[in-house]
Amino acid sequence: MDKQFEQFLEMIRMSYLTTGVAVTHPEPIRREFTVPAADGSALFVYAYFPSEEGVFPVIVQRNPYANQGMDYILQIGGEEFAKRGYIYLCQHCRGTGRSEGAWEPNVNERADGLALLDWLCGQPWCGNVGLMGDSYLSMVGWAVADQAPSKVKSMFLGNYGVDRFTSLYQDGMLRHDVMTAWAMENAGFPVSADYLESCRFRPHIEVDEKLWGGRLEWYRGYLHNPLRSDPLWNEGLWKEFSDIPANIRIPLYISDQWYDHHLGSALYSYEHLNCESRAHSVLRIGGTNHFGTPCLQDREVKQAAVNAVKEQMEWFELTLKQGKLPQATVYTYLVNRDVWQEWDTWPLPAGETLALAFSAEGEGNVRTLAVQAQAGTVGFVYDPEDPVPSHGAEAMLHTKTEIGSLLQPEPGWREDVISFVSSPLDADREIAGRIKVTLHVSTDAPDTAFTAKVMEVMPDGRAYNIRSTIAVISAQHGSYTPGEIVPLTLEMWDIDWMLSKGSCLRVDVSSSDFPQYSVHPNLAGPWYEQTESRTARQEIHCGGRSSIEIPVRGR
Repeated sequence: MDKQFEQFLEMIRMSYLTTGVAVTHPEPIRREFTVPAADGSALFVYAYFPSEEGVFPVIVQRNPYANQGMDYILQIGGEEFAKRGYIYLCQHCRGTGRSEGAWEPNVNERADGLALLDWLCGQPWCGNVGLMGDSYLSMVGWAVADQAPSKVKSMFLGNYGVDRFTSLYQDGMLRHDVMTAWAMENAGFPVSADYLESCRFRPHIEVDEKLWGGRLEWYRGYLHNPLRSDPLWNEGLWKEFSDIPANIRIPLYISDQWYDHHLGSALYSYEHLNCESRAHSVLRIGGTNHFGTPCLQDREVKQAAVNAVKEQMEWFELTLKQGKLPQATVYTYLVNRDVWQEWDTWPLPAGETLALAFSAEGEGNVRTLAVQAQAGTVGFVYDPEDPVPSHGAEAMLHTKTEIGSLLQPEPGWREDVISFVSSPLDADREIAGRIKVTLHVSTDAPDTAFTAKVMEVMPDGRAYNIRSTIAVISAQHGSYTPGEIVPLTLEMWDIDWMLSKGSCLRVDVSSSDFPQYSVHPNLAGPWYEQTESRTARQEIHCGGRSSIEIPVRGR
């Protein structure tokens, strides 16, 4: 273990001093167990107890990253919880660490998690139970939240949700920087292939065997189901997962971030909670990335991150030790003001909409956004072999330096990027909700994609991305005849963002955003089966036909 990692672990340990919960049992006792899964596989569990005797509330985590060193971090939390009167229990997921069985992501977590909870709740030392975790360690909590035994009183779940499709796809285009990167790191065997080469490999359906050295059926399964209407999302495991929130009865603390790739899934999960659960659940959305790091370039971010350790401890003190039901609350971090806001629910009730149309007025690759827009077309050539690089993104995982709201290039910075810029705002406006862009487009290709990136341009000319997304013609219209004009709806994730008086809005329209999304080859048929690509002449039809709608609140 290197010195830098040791310092990181010590920082985690010190964070428990901020919780305000006193140490009552300074010498935790470690124990190890083997808990049988439903099929008899022996799954390894380690635990920290406050003392040899007594009944205590129990904190449960299940970890698939034991082989990647995560236990070093979890064991610190386990010891600190035990010092404060909790039993902490962690299980290695099937096929990882010291647990038997074959590693297959997601598939066994529901059954294995319920088997663990049934065993746990039968132990004489088990009091009230709470589950917690971030990312995959959150997913295993969601997996059992609707069927957990009665001793399970609450959960603290961060950076995940039950809508797997939203975390992996946008309108038929794979989030490479999420799923392809994660598959390479969690294949179950070492993968040494270059990441970007892997994302660009054609046909992509064969990247596992041709570049990685082994066949991954679960990754191929994701590739074969790029649309929400596909079977993977409407039957079996992921359909069962998507139905879980409606059947949850216990309080949940749902924590996520504006620039976490699981935000869309987490919001779906919150919005679909059973009313009994939602009445006592908390939703908190911060201003960081998946790793808890602030990612709002050049802005004040002193309040952007949450003290998760403190929040977890306070949550379980209330729900496990005191046995109380929390009050439903939503907290959102307001970008550009570095403050937290409190709401009764989310999304907010419909209010004012700032609507602007894409105008043909302007020159070259820089045009205008206006209430009254000039009709006409603006075009560019999209070459899949030279995609627009992702810079400033909300749905990335592997390429950490490009995640967040970052300083953007000048308008029209590439020949295949059209920038539409508004006049300065006459007052502050708060965006609180989901931005929607509607484009009327045509192309000379049999299929293609269009992207939109919304940004705020400060009075000094600096521009920072707010939200971005992608849409595919075939995903929204099925078959397409080249040259036909069709509407595309580009859906974006929620945001709480303060626009300042004097700033302008800018929307960059193009056809690629790589590696945040897979590259569309401009050919008909599944992108992951294509062995070639072609260029496409893209047209945006302006005037009243293409527009942006932004939910705003006056200040």
